[in-house]
Amino acid sequence: MSNLPLVYLARHGETAWTITGQHTGLTDLPLTQRGEMNARNLGGLIGDDSFARVFCSPLLRTRSTCELAGFGQRAELLDDLVEWNYGEYEGITTTEIRQKRPDWQIFRDGCPGGEMPADVAARADRVIKLVHSIPGNVLLFSSGHFFRVLAAGWLKLEPTGGELLFLGTATLSILGYDHTLDEPVLRLWNDNRHVVDCAMDPERDK
Repeated sequence: MSNLPLVYLARHGETAWTITGQHTGLTDLPLTQRGEMNARNLGGLIGDDSFARVFCSPLLRTRSTCELAGFGQRAELLDDLVEWNYGEYEGITTTEIRQKRPDWQIFRDGCPGGEMPADVAARADRVIKLVHSIPGNVLLFSSGHFFRVLAAGWLKLEPTGGELLFLGTATLSILGYDHTLDEPVLRLWNDNRHVVDCAMDPERDK
């Protein structure tokens, strides 16, 4: 990797609803036992790389992942890192939603009573601007759909670009640059080599 700054994205570990595929926005669920184990393993994958700042969503599942990964004492809570507000679709699976809206796609259509893609993209843009203002590497702890929108924004894509970026629980991804700061790229995506009992994540269809 180059000497240009990197942004590490650590997705929270497994919860009961990631197993069932229910949309988990602002519902404050704890990690499962396996989720806790994989959060600790995630810390080992991240290692002791030097980070200028560490930011974490205030939601319980994300804070727990951050703490178990070994960064709890350094982390600053950042509201913009919370997961997509699913509104009326909170706790509902994609299969159930598509029984009524067969062509529904969250990155295009958003959620009634919750956030639209532009709303989430606006939060992601604020996080990107914050990261750009910090000299050095940054570590972020957040959730799947938010990180997918964030990565799309990093690559200068529309929020719909997040549809192409599957992201499993307790995985590590890295945003960075190619040759210059004007060439944003994905350096690493969905690294799950440390994840115990890694199966197909139901969230891929959410």
